Amino acid sequence: MTEQESAERHRLRDADRPGSRWRRWGPYLSERQWGTVREDYSANGDAWSFVTHDQARSRAYRWGEDGIAGVSDDEQQLCFSVALWNGRDPILKERLFGLTNAEGNHGEDVKEYYFYLDSTPTHSYLRYLYKYPQAAFPYTELVATNRSRGRGEFEYELLDTGVFDDNRYYDVDVEYAKADEEDLLVRITVHNRGPEAATLHVLPTLLFRNTWSWAPGKERPHLVEVPGPPGTARVTADHPKLGRRTLSCDGTVPLLFTENESNTERLFGTPNSSPFVKDGVDQHVVRGRPLAVNPEQRGTKVAAHYVLDVPAGGSASIRLRLSEPAPGEPDGPFGPEFDALVDARRAECEAFYEDLCPPDTTPEERRVIRQALAGLLWNKQYYHFDVETWLTEHGYDPIALDAPIRNRDWPHLLSGHLISMPDKWEYPWFAAWDLAFHAVALALVDVGFAKQQLDLLLRRFHLHPNGQIPAYEWNFSDVNPPVHAWATLFVYQVEKGRTGNADRAWLENAFHKLSKNFTWWVNRKDADGNNIFQGGFLGLDNIGVFDRSAPLPTGGHLDQADGTAWMALFAQSMLSIALELGRENPVYLEEANMYFEHFAWIAAAMNRVGADRATMWDEDDGFFYDLLRRPDGTSERLSVRSMVGLLPMTAATVLPSDLRTEFPELVERAQEFLARHPEIMASITPSHTAGLEDRVLLALLDEKRLRRVLARMLDEGEFLSRYGLRSLSKYHAQHPYHVDVNGQDYGVGYLPAESDSGMFGGNSNWRGPIWFPVNALVIRALINLYTFYGDDFTVECPTGSGRQMTLYEVAEEISDRLTSIFLPDEDGNRPVFGGQHRFADDPHWRDLLLFYEYFHGDNGAGLGASHQTGWTGLVAVLAGLFKNLEPAELCAEGTSAAFRAFRFRTAAP
Repeated sequence: MTEQESAERHRLRDADRPGSRWRRWGPYLSERQWGTVREDYSANGDAWSFVTHDQARSRAYRWGEDGIAGVSDDEQQLCFSVALWNGRDPILKERLFGLTNAEGNHGEDVKEYYFYLDSTPTHSYLRYLYKYPQAAFPYTELVATNRSRGRGEFEYELLDTGVFDDNRYYDVDVEYAKADEEDLLVRITVHNRGPEAATLHVLPTLLFRNTWSWAPGKERPHLVEVPGPPGTARVTADHPKLGRRTLSCDGTVPLLFTENESNTERLFGTPNSSPFVKDGVDQHVVRGRPLAVNPEQRGTKVAAHYVLDVPAGGSASIRLRLSEPAPGEPDGPFGPEFDALVDARRAECEAFYEDLCPPDTTPEERRVIRQALAGLLWNKQYYHFDVETWLTEHGYDPIALDAPIRNRDWPHLLSGHLISMPDKWEYPWFAAWDLAFHAVALALVDVGFAKQQLDLLLRRFHLHPNGQIPAYEWNFSDVNPPVHAWATLFVYQVEKGRTGNADRAWLENAFHKLSKNFTWWVNRKDADGNNIFQGGFLGLDNIGVFDRSAPLPTGGHLDQADGTAWMALFAQSMLSIALELGRENPVYLEEANMYFEHFAWIAAAMNRVGADRATMWDEDDGFFYDLLRRPDGTSERLSVRSMVGLLPMTAATVLPSDLRTEFPELVERAQEFLARHPEIMASITPSHTAGLEDRVLLALLDEKRLRRVLARMLDEGEFLSRYGLRSLSKYHAQHPYHVDVNGQDYGVGYLPAESDSGMFGGNSNWRGPIWFPVNALVIRALINLYTFYGDDFTVECPTGSGRQMTLYEVAEEISDRLTSIFLPDEDGNRPVFGGQHRFADDPHWRDLLLFYEYFHGDNGAGLGASHQTGWTGLVAVLAGLFKNLEPAELCAEGTSAAFRAFRFRTAAP
């Protein structure tokens, strides 16, 4: 291993040690703080309107900060980001612009082009690219045109406005490199892609998050200009908790100081407490008001004002350094070692990813892995929210819990942590089930951080006293699929399989918290106490006939095939964790038996015959459906072929062959239980009780039903797209499902792109597109099933093709189709960009990737949130997994071989 390859590995090892500060500085700034629930102090809960993009430049935030290409310390006390002005825009470009939920024809939508190009796990090197038009940014045009379009029309994008025509734009390339834990080097390179010389104002900005306005008497931090070495400008930043930092700027550049305080005169028509307010730099640069910045060269916000004249096709760079204390090199902070160190960190980052990627991956596959993981690492954010304080500030008693306000049942929730976000513009808050998938992908590069993320929502300041995991900021009480136990076990096994280290203390702590959450599900989401679960929308948004988070128009409730399947997987995962812990502590074997019986009862209940003989399984269709339970006791299947009916297949877990010899008493108790309940045994036992190497399979589908579901799933006229598995069968394009309720028609039809229903709101859509998280769970299930059935079990793939595949080969086929979304075809077009040829033909665009929230069910084009590298970052797992995973290993060793397939060397501290 070369020195470059090992450098980040050593830093990562150090980062997990107590007292290490390698993770203190990172890309922890949000890309949208405005329009969030945290900042909403309205009477009607309209967060999008209470703090708008237009107000954001003038209004001090209460709970966080945002910026372009921003970094901060891990408590977001001191923040650094990049502001820009092209001389034509009506405002300083300090934050990314996008449409609110009401403005976009498909909901909220960022309208900028920016790319996360690189990040090491310790953020020793970061690279971000922003494309900034030289023409005036078309704010009004973007809003007006999108607002005028209907749900069935395309979104109007920034490229559609023509502002990038003739290449009249700048590539703003921002790099960060750490000389050490507390010495951050910044290099900003501006490329003029246009045919003529152009001038760009670049304003690197340093500010303190405003914590003093909300706590009278709290000591205020301050920024002050101080003398620096010749040819530099320098600011000291003093914070009562963080201490002193120095920002050095290369060149005798003007420093513009103001306060991070609201401009109440502009916002509300009331006098400002100081002439220097948050938008003072904007007023000075864009509006030419010299008195808007403080001539005493002090404040809580400062921008270094660089004016760059960049020749056509040329570039210009600026350099800054944020350090503790000021660098004392003989040549000053910007001697020849500066660029050499940035270049060295960049080379170490490249070596890290080259060593991480399996040898057989192609250059394009390595690009996908690298940018997917870079985006995942860039999407970390300091998330601060004290719900008790927030409720009090709204005038409600947080103890009474009777306030008519959002999240009133969560006064205990107190968050001030680094959290992996789905998308720092469209979803700049945690989402519980998203976070579990983030951890799976993060385990490739930083298993320590992955474990911390899974632990976070199970801690007392997040987990509700009743055991519920908070869902997401808009409604903590909503219900996300319970995937944390599966993800916890997955990350544990990856670390154990890759390094041999078994962190049982971490696993044991998680198990106790997860047991509390499992009990909440059993007590709260099983309406009839019959081991059939509901749960609500469960992340599936618009997929159903009815809004599953609202009271049904029919009355009664839905017995959900997906909710019940999630709970089966939850029970299987808890059983597996209990067995792992039971290897050293027999007390957990009783827990293992309990979770086995939970799973057994759930499996039996999915096939239970009701009073009207309705079950979730439809023998004629060979598929699972939700059951509508009416108040009069009758029930009806809602025969929509969707991901709801595929998810029961994902509850497939293989127990090791040494189970019978290592835990004979557990096996004996399980056999006694099944002997007393033969109807349960028929529900959970496949056609032969022991598979390869005497393994045991726990699954909701026996071999016969598995084949029937697979036939539907692998039918290209139903679920199997060229780019993965659709969330809704294409069968419903010609055969939409309808049900009449009191004369009103409710229906579901296949839509490969955006939904035509606003049932769940926003850009939510599960009526056809492809989603990575559920595809990944299907692939996981197929690998597990292969370790049980082996090569003798084959199916047609695609259905009707005559081509027989093992379940391993089916898993690899689906994985390849998903990965192909991001790979160039023979004409250089990447399906993710939906035929936008600029990303194929232009050398300054064609190597840039975006990882969308979901993808067109027929052509693979990216849809929804454009930077949701969170769960779509799973493509980094899939792009390399089958390069390392061999069928022979799986047959011989079972799923333990699958976890060793994550043998990415530099990621193992």
